[in-house]
Amino acid sequence: MYVLITYDVNTSSENGQKRLRQVAKCCKDFGQRVQNSVFECLIDGSGFVRLKAKLLNIIDKELDSIRIYQLGKNYQTKIEHLGVKTSFDIEGELII
Repeated sequence: MYVLITYDVNTSSENGQKRLRQVAKCCKDFGQRVQNSVFECLIDGSGFVRLKAKLLNIIDKELDSIRIYQLGKNYQTKIEHLGVKTSFDIEGELII
């Protein structure tokens, strides 16, 4: 499934700045950053459950916000990009 994750972490405290870095790292482990606080992830059901559990363990539910959009399997028809394209094809070949 294709998932879009957006987040807003309250960084007014040092602990908030730490949470922000942890949320970004967690999302990066599952997908690619497409904007500052936006990640696209191509994951299966169990990966989605793990990702969501990790994010819930990081954030402060009274101060932070995470939005998860499940675009499903036919996501190609639901995404439109305008302007400079800086990301890679998540389903394409990756040469390291």
